[in-house]
Amino acid sequence: MPQAIPYWHVDAFSARPFGGNQAAVMVLDEWLPDDVLVAIGAENLFAETAFVVRDATGEADWELRWCTPTYEIALCGHATLASGHVLLQRDGGERVTFRTRKSGVLEVVKVGDAYELALPAIATAPDTAANQAEAIRLLGAEPLEIVRSELGYNIYLYDNEAAVRSLAPDIRGLERLGSDQFIVTARGEKTDIVSRVFVPGGGVDEDSVTGSAHAVLTPYWAEKLGRDSFTAHQASERGGDLTLRLAGDRAWLGGPCVTVVEGAFYL
Repeated sequence: MPQAIPYWHVDAFSARPFGGNQAAVMVLDEWLPDDVLVAIGAENLFAETAFVVRDATGEADWELRWCTPTYEIALCGHATLASGHVLLQRDGGERVTFRTRKSGVLEVVKVGDAYELALPAIATAPDTAANQAEAIRLLGAEPLEIVRSELGYNIYLYDNEAAVRSLAPDIRGLERLGSDQFIVTARGEKTDIVSRVFVPGGGVDEDSVTGSAHAVLTPYWAEKLGRDSFTAHQASERGGDLTLRLAGDRAWLGGPCVTVVEGAFYL
């Protein structure tokens, strides 16, 4: 008999179906082999599938791992928010914590009809157009400023929201540059900031709403705006709105989630 694994399909950072970013959440009794986790990620074909197992160490409530359709990643925001949504809806409570392998302990708290997610605030340092010449060519427009994190997050600042929306990058070219995130951003028209995120080397040509990218954008824009709380919109085809706030070494990302499928994954 096949194993039936509890399964949820959640639209994160959205209050309605068909918005935000899709994630699968799967609750396991114990860890499956790594290659099976990646294969499940490929089968689901979402930007990320989140896997949770009860944490036996006492450090957190659950262990958490994420897989794209091609490999396991170190940090994913929207699938963590989705996992918190699933577990708080199922089990009750106001807060749930997750122990991760490369990003420490993360937490999701219930705030009214939505949630806030605490991620590590990721610092960046200035980079030069010369170092980023190929990426700039592939993005298709010269940015005002470039910063980069050693963790593989690249931010390109543009004049305005229209410039960000009009970009038509060479996705296959960006894919050849590796698994970095290419984050384009500007001040927003209806929100404080706007962004788009491309991760073709990780199997996601343009991500819908990227939590980890906003863990980088939060400290970056907090310094530029001169305040620790602001609003954000990711201008993908599905789109998504977030609240952002910087608190010490944590970037807090806020938004709703909606479950669109609940069932079992048979393995």
